[in-house]
Amino acid sequence: MSTGENPGASGASTSTLTTPLTTASGPRRTPGLVPVTETLRTTERYEPEPGPTAPPVPAARPAWAFWRLLGSELGLTFRRPRNLAMLAVLAVVPVVVGVALRMFGSADDDMSGLVQDVAGNSVMLTFVSFSFLVLLLMPVAVAVVAGDSIAGEAGGGTLRYLLAAPAGRTRLLAVKYLNAAVYAYAVTAVVALSALVTGLVLFPAGDVTLLSGNTVPLADGLLRIAISVGYVGAGMAALAAVALALSVFTEVPIGAIAGTMVLVIVCQVLRAIPELSSIAPYLLPTRFTNFDAVLRSPIDVAALRDGLLTFGAYIVLFGSIAWARFSGKDITS
Repeated sequence: MSTGENPGASGASTSTLTTPLTTASGPRRTPGLVPVTETLRTTERYEPEPGPTAPPVPAARPAWAFWRLLGSELGLTFRRPRNLAMLAVLAVVPVVVGVALRMFGSADDDMSGLVQDVAGNSVMLTFVSFSFLVLLLMPVAVAVVAGDSIAGEAGGGTLRYLLAAPAGRTRLLAVKYLNAAVYAYAVTAVVALSALVTGLVLFPAGDVTLLSGNTVPLADGLLRIAISVGYVGAGMAALAAVALALSVFTEVPIGAIAGTMVLVIVCQVLRAIPELSSIAPYLLPTRFTNFDAVLRSPIDVAALRDGLLTFGAYIVLFGSIAWARFSGKDITS
């Protein structure tokens, strides 16, 4: 009967499928079950997919990601109205100083000292403007940007989102500092350019008389201005490192800004005490005014070198403090 033969046929079929077929030369390979050897072309076309338990492979960060993040940060800094307003104020101050010196010089025939130097050398207005601004207004502008760099993100609740990008704490801190350093140089360049243009408009242009009494051509005077801009900018960048270090300790930007300015004022007070003259060379504001070394003949390279070494030491010290605090800090906002 057919019903009795079916189990046997089924069993025969099962044994046929499960028992390997053999021939005189060895096991016979069933079509469709022949192993295929992978070649270089097939592995390139079909990449193996990770299993469900395999951890995801992190994508490599492109080399330009750091510079893209820095460009974005610079764009935000130089588009913020507050920062642009500070640059505008700093650009106006040399104009006011130049006009005041021009009016005072016209009313007094017996000009002496600072007024005489500026009236006889238009380039000197740049150095006079640095003398007025490098100890107060320029540090304020730099402290606002650097002090707001980390504390502002934490206070606004965006810091943890930046770190989740992932930006990386060290890379984010480096970007924040470079952004503040670029702004510091922008502050210095704006003051120098405004003072130079104002001096050339209000006062005669020509040979420049240095503080040592020697006279140099106008081109040499412009070169000395460029050197002073690089030096003063380095000093402002060192102050930015101080403000950044204070910024990682608080979520209130005004605290870091005020702390930086208090530190600058305290250093100036300590400089004025004769009994503390031994520590004056190690105070940051002491080196801010060393830019007048370019007005010597020859240029006082030793004074510039000592100032740059002091700036570098402050950058390394306070940068290390900022990194040590920020790398182990619990980000809750």
